[in-house]
Amino acid sequence: MGGPFSPFLQGLRCTRCGREYAAGEVAYVCGCRPNVGSDLGTLDAVYDYRALREAVTPGALARSPASGLEAWEPLLPVAPGHLPPLPVGRTPLLHARRLGAALGMERLWVKDDSRNPSGSLKDRASAIAVALAQALGRETVATASTGNAAAALAALSAAAGLASVIFVPQAAPRAKIAQHLAYGSRVLAVEGSYDDAFDLCVAACDALGWYNRNTGYNPFMTEGKKTVALELAAQMAQAHGGEQPFLAPDAVLVPVGDGCIIGGVHKGFQDLLALGWIRRMPRIYGIQSTQSSALYRAWQTGLEIPEPVEATTRADSIGVNAPRDPVKALRAVRETGGAFLAVEDSAILQAILPLARRVGVFPEPAGAAAYAGLLQALESGTVRRDETVVLLVTGTGLKDVNAAMEVAGEPTAIPPDLEAVREALGRE
Repeated sequence: MGGPFSPFLQGLRCTRCGREYAAGEVAYVCGCRPNVGSDLGTLDAVYDYRALREAVTPGALARSPASGLEAWEPLLPVAPGHLPPLPVGRTPLLHARRLGAALGMERLWVKDDSRNPSGSLKDRASAIAVALAQALGRETVATASTGNAAAALAALSAAAGLASVIFVPQAAPRAKIAQHLAYGSRVLAVEGSYDDAFDLCVAACDALGWYNRNTGYNPFMTEGKKTVALELAAQMAQAHGGEQPFLAPDAVLVPVGDGCIIGGVHKGFQDLLALGWIRRMPRIYGIQSTQSSALYRAWQTGLEIPEPVEATTRADSIGVNAPRDPVKALRAVRETGGAFLAVEDSAILQAILPLARRVGVFPEPAGAAAYAGLLQALESGTVRRDETVVLLVTGTGLKDVNAAMEVAGEPTAIPPDLEAVREALGRE
């Protein structure tokens, strides 16, 4: 194909009407999308799997020595050589033995994407956004975000030498805004919700010629996020002896806001299945807060497009009124035999401590949601204790230290003497 796109990228297909486009024929969404505020017209990247099978062996791909996302370049939409220099991905898959033992589970795993450069899984999508912006000759990239996507874009843009403009709701946590500013982004705090920031970002990109990284709008963000599934399957195979290059677990639990991450997880496993490199799909579970549960409600009632809610969740990274990638998110759950689960904010906050104290992974509230969802799924029998289960931790607790302090408590103040130490520790 040549140009900015991968030679294996056949084009784009609308998830709503099925219309197909050549790569570059349309920038972001299908023409069936009537307006900015609508959630119609999201596009899917389509690859030439036959050509990929002929060009790439699964063993070589799974064991590639390349750092970061470069290992997956044949399965990415951008032409080789454009990824930013800041390594993204290669995050650990941890066998959570102590946490699993407390639950009666021997095969519980945690995929810790808080280890990415800016502290969240969204670095994966931002790396693709920056790569495509460079390949297309754009000098500025913009996004709307509750914080993590923007921090990811700010970091990857800085590494690549591109300008970035960030639209955040005024309620975004200061720790995340500090990241945006430190990386040198121009930060615009919008007086309104994430949805208001999203629509304003779309309008600004259209008017000013910026490259738009918005989740659920730019179809290639799914392609960045799918790399977490590719890594997970390769790491799972290695943990089981490496006889196969890729191995799917029984179930993956994913925190969900807009729906792009869970759609990306699904797409990654879909690619592997289409290539014949895994034997089955895992069941995919989407975890939402009861205070931001538009997709959960749509799944329960059989809707294709969720009705908006008023999101008030403490887990800001999954706080969304109107999910922007609902079709891919609902498809991920329905097509794999999974489910959406809604958990209380109190359960999400309490889930921070077991992950931190029994796995050594410090998650932000949204990152802890997967564990809160697992507890509910085990109680209902939705997930069995004898299955191989992966929890996806999407962001570091350093993004929201106030939430951690709410559940972990305050330090004990003592005078500087040994007796005070003994007294504080409750020993003679």
